[in-house]
Amino acid sequence: MPVQQIIYHMLRVFINNERLTDSDDSGAGKLNNYHIKTLMLWACELKPRTWWTDDVSLVRICVELLHDLAVWLTEARCTHYFINNCNLVDSSFNLEMIRYRLTSISTSWLSSWFVNNYIQKCAGLCPCNIERLYDNATTTELLQNAVLVIVKWRANTTLLDKFEVFDDALYDITSVVSLGSLTPRTVTCWFTELSKISTSLPVYFSSVAFLHVAYRTARCGLNDELMDVLASLVRQPVGSRRYYSRHSSVLLGKAANLMKAVLQRPVSDSTMQLQIELSKAYLCRALSCEDSDSDSIYCLANVYLAVLYYTTGQYQFAIDHCTLVMISQNHSQCSAHIVQHELLPKIDDDTDNVVGLAVFYQHLRSAALNQQHVYVTAFTTELFAYYLHIKCLLLTTYQQLSDITNSQSSIYEVQPYVKYLNDTQHMFIADVLLWKLLKDISGHKFFCNKQSVISRYRSKYADKFSTSFLVKLLQKSAVENLTVFCKLGMQNFGSVATIVTTDFEALYAYKRGDYQRCLQLSTQNVHTLLYAVLLSNFSTFPEFIQLLDDDIISLTALTLIVNPECRDLSGYNNYTNISQLTLSLYLMTQCQLKLCHSVTSLAETLNYVKVAPRRHRVEYTLDLLVLKMIAYKAVTYITTMMK
Repeated sequence: MPVQQIIYHMLRVFINNERLTDSDDSGAGKLNNYHIKTLMLWACELKPRTWWTDDVSLVRICVELLHDLAVWLTEARCTHYFINNCNLVDSSFNLEMIRYRLTSISTSWLSSWFVNNYIQKCAGLCPCNIERLYDNATTTELLQNAVLVIVKWRANTTLLDKFEVFDDALYDITSVVSLGSLTPRTVTCWFTELSKISTSLPVYFSSVAFLHVAYRTARCGLNDELMDVLASLVRQPVGSRRYYSRHSSVLLGKAANLMKAVLQRPVSDSTMQLQIELSKAYLCRALSCEDSDSDSIYCLANVYLAVLYYTTGQYQFAIDHCTLVMISQNHSQCSAHIVQHELLPKIDDDTDNVVGLAVFYQHLRSAALNQQHVYVTAFTTELFAYYLHIKCLLLTTYQQLSDITNSQSSIYEVQPYVKYLNDTQHMFIADVLLWKLLKDISGHKFFCNKQSVISRYRSKYADKFSTSFLVKLLQKSAVENLTVFCKLGMQNFGSVATIVTTDFEALYAYKRGDYQRCLQLSTQNVHTLLYAVLLSNFSTFPEFIQLLDDDIISLTALTLIVNPECRDLSGYNNYTNISQLTLSLYLMTQCQLKLCHSVTSLAETLNYVKVAPRRHRVEYTLDLLVLKMIAYKAVTYITTMMK
């Protein structure tokens, strides 16, 4: 309860004979302005008029507790929690002096002490007119009115203080993620702890973490640690630390878990796309391993990769992986591995129908023959690779007979698939049903140079997993989450701060070259933010700056040359943040320059740039530098056009 906490602080200060001090004073146990603000927050939950009345009064309760404490000290009742018959207070304390001081306290004396040491400090944090109201309180009634005004002011400013603390928290999250290192364990810890504070902070953290992984991947490639971090970010467990080793079967299991999660999300969901790309990365890493299980998972990993590439429309890659399975000389070591339909995303209606019929057959067989453990909904790895290969050939129209003019190309027909079916001794029901559905296309012939496919695949496979698309996908997902975060921020703090929700959308449009869309959004944001009372910030840590261009990168590099530790200094976010207004003006100007707008349009933007410095204090170093750079660009362009 707040009352109990206030009493606790009062007891500690009084017994130790301490006075309230300013934050500059040192000394253990002394209260500073932080404690005063905390007490004021607690006071907002109390009824100030009951603090000194003769009824249920905070002061009266405190007096009674102090008198009870004097009795406990005199009679040695302060028992030890863990040790029986042991008193916490020994002869080293001057118990007689403490008892005398405690028993001599009266309600009127403690009321005066409380007002002079607490209320006065609280009033000192208020605006001048409220502080004067307290100074002129010569009667109890005037004092009560002054306290009511103080509490009301505090209640009205609480949301603003929360916004400032929230803004500082965003800086702290960004700096810790950027300057430190993420692990699967720390990611889980971040999500757990931030969710206890706010529903929006985990969204912001995931955005920063996505950008962090994208930044490190673009610079150093995708390693095992980053893959596990990304899996934790999409809320997929990666196992305990002792399973982090690069073992092919472990990597295959991680990919399988992600593929299961893919089935639970809509196709357009960005998290699903991340899970697909991460599954590909795990499978490629599994194929690159050389251990005791690498041969046994070879065919299965290639089939799953083919399925994932088929799902994302990369049919040639799917064909290449199927081909590697089809030309494999020995399937005996991987025969124990089967393609589980539970892991397969939607391929086509044929496979869905096959699985449905197989499930129905399993039900009938179990009911008729009382066989409860019949498993018929799986596919043989090699047969499924043949089937998927044919499906991809059908979808790549340039490989059909009517589109090929090279008569020297070898003919690759459906017949090898039929021959392989005839030679296979152990098949699943799903394999047979899938073959039946292929009979209607058995007349089609496909031109495909088998050796060229393999050599072309191997040249691409030498690069293993391509990270460029993953980096773009991480940036896109981060921007989507940041847009959601801005909308939540507007709902929570829109009454005390002007927050636009499309600044990251505009930034991403600029990143992908859609300058017209970026200009439209940025112009709207400038009109909204130009005369705003309170502005939100945009971080220029490497995670965010990758979304911008070389000019901003060069400018932030100059700040690091002047002060290499400016990013490491806790709280000095004036070197690493720019306001939403500055960002919008920069994007607006850059888009106008790239779209070759008229001099009149640039002149109007230059007027906005001249007004913007009034919205930023002199210590906002990076804001003022960016605004000067914008003005220089606009003036240079206007001068050139006028000549």
